[in-house]
Amino acid sequence: MSDPGTAVHVRHWDVENDEFWETYGKKIANRNLWISIPNLLLAFAIWIIWSIIAAQIQEVHDANPNAYAFGGLTGDAYSALLFTLPAVAGLSGATLRIPNSFMIAISGGRNVIAMTSLLLLLPTLGVGITLRDPNVSFTALVIFAVLSGVGGGAFASSMSNISFFFPKRVQGLSLGLNAGLGNVGVSIMQVLLPVVMTFSLFGALISGDAVEGVWITNAGLVWVPVLVIFILAAWFKMNNMPHHAPGTSAAAVGRYLWLQMMGFGGATLGTAALLLGWGDWFAQPIPNLLKIFLVLAVSVLTAMALMRYVTPKEIKENLLEQFQIFKSKHNWAMTWLYVMTFGSFIGFSGAFPLLIINTFNTVRADAAGAPLAEGAWFANPDPINAFAFAWLGPLVGSLIRPVGGWMSDKWGGARVTHWDTMAMIAVTIGVSIFIIFARSSPTPEQYFAPFLILFLLLFTTTGIGNGSTFRMVPIIFEREQAGPVLGWISAIAAYGAFLIPAIFGVTITAGVPEAAMWGFAVYYVTCLAVNWWFYARKNAEMPC
Repeated sequence: MSDPGTAVHVRHWDVENDEFWETYGKKIANRNLWISIPNLLLAFAIWIIWSIIAAQIQEVHDANPNAYAFGGLTGDAYSALLFTLPAVAGLSGATLRIPNSFMIAISGGRNVIAMTSLLLLLPTLGVGITLRDPNVSFTALVIFAVLSGVGGGAFASSMSNISFFFPKRVQGLSLGLNAGLGNVGVSIMQVLLPVVMTFSLFGALISGDAVEGVWITNAGLVWVPVLVIFILAAWFKMNNMPHHAPGTSAAAVGRYLWLQMMGFGGATLGTAALLLGWGDWFAQPIPNLLKIFLVLAVSVLTAMALMRYVTPKEIKENLLEQFQIFKSKHNWAMTWLYVMTFGSFIGFSGAFPLLIINTFNTVRADAAGAPLAEGAWFANPDPINAFAFAWLGPLVGSLIRPVGGWMSDKWGGARVTHWDTMAMIAVTIGVSIFIIFARSSPTPEQYFAPFLILFLLLFTTTGIGNGSTFRMVPIIFEREQAGPVLGWISAIAAYGAFLIPAIFGVTITAGVPEAAMWGFAVYYVTCLAVNWWFYARKNAEMPC
């Protein structure tokens, strides 16, 4: 049997051969998996740091209105503006997933993983520098939110890469571990940052002075030394697959950076369209909801057009071969389903802290339950500490994801997705009901416990669905198409990190945040129908 070698470029790979797998493949695959996981974990953490930074800025500003004033907005308008930071990061990360979907075959897994973690040093250092100044411009924060999208893009390339290392019979578990433990980065970040922002982690010379007792700069700086460790681990210990043939490291890195620039082109244009006239962005809900989806389309089409028409010939030929996935209706069906699961998970992760603050920490009704005028609202004397609970949702969603993959290996991905979607519909409606109760009560905190329980159940269902839908892809598609499909569906699903905070921003300003949950429930019903028709019903076209 041919020895695959242990160098950066593996010479031979045949994991569907049991003897090869047990003799050589398993060890190499597991080493790459266990280096991939912490790199993906860091990518997720840095991509979603804006959920905590925005919430912390809100609390600092509430204590001192002159800090992080951003044009003098107040009340729900200020909260809605802060929702744009995780929304912009989500938009960028999702758009960058589009080139990342096709990047492994062009640049090689080891090169892509290491370079992605290297680029993440830019937003972490940028946040650490700019947030020292309480008069920092909102535009500066938007720029670093766009750069943090590199972490969001990483998921597509990471999952595509790991799919090549493991045989089909265990891909549900291996992909679930990579994604699930990678997703834990969101919870680790949401637990870690509120703690490290309470003291001068690196001393006054680096961390700067506290703003209203908070070292908010540590939200970026804390990741820098950890990133360096795992950049080195990826570069020296991971492998490129032989059938990818990325060439020299310099050439592979050049192609990687070129494709990332294509993604940044789409993200930058979309962000500019999003923020154009942001002062009145939330004035009229329906037009602005349409604007959100228009921005998404602009970002996707721009990135795709740049990849299609503004790439060197050798890259373009490889891309066009992978673009064959767009001729398959199952690619589009699975995209629709994965937006439901991962899109909901990452979107709710970004919106959850601010949603808690907005729903439970402002009293909007008098003792008789009558609504108060906006100018008469006041701070809840028994507020909910959003940082104490926000991390729980992403944690349960992340940890349950490998279970969703395992369940699908055992019972079938389509069946698990069917029942999971039904649960998502019911729980989403339940969450909307308790949002209504809380915002119309003089003591909104009394509804927090059922709200939290239902939201944790919602995160649980998104995690199970993440595992089950991802498991369906290798069954539906051949191996060479499965990698690009996995990358593509994760790219479009990642727009949930943009859509959900942005939609909450619009509905909160309109005074009906529960309407966002109703809209999500309607969408989940359509997903139930798509999954049943193509995959779960008796005599389905592609049972899986």
